[in-house]
Amino acid sequence: MKLTVVSPLLGEEFADGVRKEVAQWAGPDTVIDVVKVERGVASIESEYDEALAGPGILEQVALAVERGAEGVFVTCFGDPAVHAAREIVDVPVVGGFEPAMLNALSLGESVGVITVLDNVVPMIRGLVRRYGLTDRCQSVRVVDLPVLALDAHEELLERLYTEARSVVDSGEADVIVLGCTGMIGVAAAVQARLEADGVFVPVVDPTGAAILWLESQIRLGVRPSRATYMPPPPKDRRM
Repeated sequence: MKLTVVSPLLGEEFADGVRKEVAQWAGPDTVIDVVKVERGVASIESEYDEALAGPGILEQVALAVERGAEGVFVTCFGDPAVHAAREIVDVPVVGGFEPAMLNALSLGESVGVITVLDNVVPMIRGLVRRYGLTDRCQSVRVVDLPVLALDAHEELLERLYTEARSVVDSGEADVIVLGCTGMIGVAAAVQARLEADGVFVPVVDPTGAAILWLESQIRLGVRPSRATYMPPPPKDRRM
């Protein structure tokens, strides 16, 4: 099985972290190629950033399928350009939001998302509405760290734990989803700390959920429906 992970951010540093992260989630027969966009933004933290990132993401998705990818993961929780990508390629394409949230819904009645900054909260709430999850996901909190500062591992872990503990104690949610794919390697630690407090609360890593979701769809022999994701009609387009 061959997957491609598209890092939607400029620069090599984030892509390097992604390579290490996805390798631990992939099955033994899965080969993963990590590529980064050639144009776009340094981080996606607003609707403006997402719009600017779109053309570069779509370019890399199309190239990945030309090179033989059987599935593509756009590694951003905001699912940038994912639905557009499904219109132009015939393989499963996911971002970070959908697989993580759908997994979380099977683990508890209510889901809480912990993301990076206040700027991102309206974007996540928009995704919650789009996927019809409003009744089961009403809590969206932030750690107040920008994407490019998430490599401060211990500080990130402490802030995630503090918000997750508060969400659980207040009864806002009984499953936690990490709301940024840049939150690398911390889900299990947050989950363990919550369990040590006396209650097991699942903490879903969006990268792990996405890789396993793609592997599952490929093994099932399914891909996005052409009744929904219709090929764009031919016309002049300049990007």
